[in-house]
Amino acid sequence: MTISTENKPRVLAIVGPTASGKTALGAELAAVYGGEVVSADSMQIYKGMDIASAKPTAEEMRGIPHHLIGVLDMDEPFSAADYVRLAREKIAEIHGRGKLPVIVGGTGLYVDSLLGNVQFSECSSDEAYRAELAAFAAENGNEALHARLTELDPEAAAAIHPNNLVRVIRALEVCHVTGRRFSELKAESRREESPYDSLIIGLNFADRAVLYRRTDLRVEKMAEAGLVEEARALWESGGMRTSANAIGYKELIPYFKGEQSLDECVAKIQQETRRYAKRQLTWFRKNDRIQWIILDEFAKLNEISEKSKKCIAKYWNI
Repeated sequence: MTISTENKPRVLAIVGPTASGKTALGAELAAVYGGEVVSADSMQIYKGMDIASAKPTAEEMRGIPHHLIGVLDMDEPFSAADYVRLAREKIAEIHGRGKLPVIVGGTGLYVDSLLGNVQFSECSSDEAYRAELAAFAAENGNEALHARLTELDPEAAAAIHPNNLVRVIRALEVCHVTGRRFSELKAESRREESPYDSLIIGLNFADRAVLYRRTDLRVEKMAEAGLVEEARALWESGGMRTSANAIGYKELIPYFKGEQSLDECVAKIQQETRRYAKRQLTWFRKNDRIQWIILDEFAKLNEISEKSKKCIAKYWNI
């Protein structure tokens, strides 16, 4: 397959909520089109967070090179701007090998920033103000800090979950340093044309209950695969700062402290995973470029793959 059109290299992306089958389809299409996978997952990029972040196994990778998985230590800060920089490097390398980059992941901010060519501002930071905001959140709760963002920038607040403390603080910091709304600067950052000819395929279920059953089952399988042991090791080593943002770790702390049963904590993980899937869908539905495949209509991976190949053939006229 030709991987560029005119001056723009082609990039294929597979997105959707957790437990929708992105990993399997990404590897399948990479195998079909001679591609390599670039992860777009904010947790998979860290080392040692294998089970809760659902990193693909060697079997699931099928011998296909997978990039940006397990490359950072857990104490390393990482932003969407950092992701775009690394992903662009990998895409260039993959094209240099004559391969098709296949972006696979559920972190919508990463995918949109990469393929939408978001230009990140060089806004200076205010460490003292950041510390002040973090202390406020610690004392009053994440919701209270999020409410402050809502007052200053309702649009930005609507796009950022209250528990995503890093992004809430950054949005408030930008407002504080620049005197402008974070959402205004973000809108201005999208004015440059994307360097890629990208096709985004989204996976979803018409019946939300089917997706939720899949997320519940995924959590059960994670528990069987050693999630509790993985989380306990992180907790005992004091390595929960980054992993506290990953569903599947923080919910187990009450169990480690003897405050709740394991069943209660696993049920909480399932609940939070369902909520996360809902938030992912809310994000992706704002992107009218996504070509959705409704999975209720297909029973097997090969059927989903065939549907995807039809989308690809039509979009790129190949």
